[in-house]
Amino acid sequence: MNNLKLSSPWTTFYHQLEELFKNDPDVTIGMIEDEDDPTIKLFVNGEDKADALNKLLPRQKTFGNIVVDIRVIPCNKDDTKIDLFRRAFNGNSAISYIKSVSDPFENKVDYVVFENKVVQFFNDDISDINGNETTLYEDIAREVFNDAGVFFCTDTESKVL
Repeated sequence: MNNLKLSSPWTTFYHQLEELFKNDPDVTIGMIEDEDDPTIKLFVNGEDKADALNKLLPRQKTFGNIVVDIRVIPCNKDDTKIDLFRRAFNGNSAISYIKSVSDPFENKVDYVVFENKVVQFFNDDISDINGNETTLYEDIAREVFNDAGVFFCTDTESKVL
């Protein structure tokens, strides 16, 4: 009986979470066991799963005078620049396509290709007599996403509305 060691209730809760998700390759659980402020972290691959767990799990669990913080941390393995642009522009009709290709030296080159459409909006400066700015989506993207690490282009095919 010399090996008898009692686990704290928050450690038991951690083990319960660990058991629930030990067979899930998309979830890794860790615990920072600070005496005053223990924290359980769930590292989750995939935004949908992370969002669901974040909504389902409590943010804190109280055990007497100890409050355990529970944090769901999305960690997308393939979160490259081009993946971020795919997610950011998903469903946006200004995009024609987003693609990665290899150059002759086998380096990956990423392209965000916008619809072939002239964009005009009110921009009261002296460059246009009517106060309009006339440009392309790719030019706007270059300005907005300064040094984004991808190439912004306009599709060669014009889509007539």
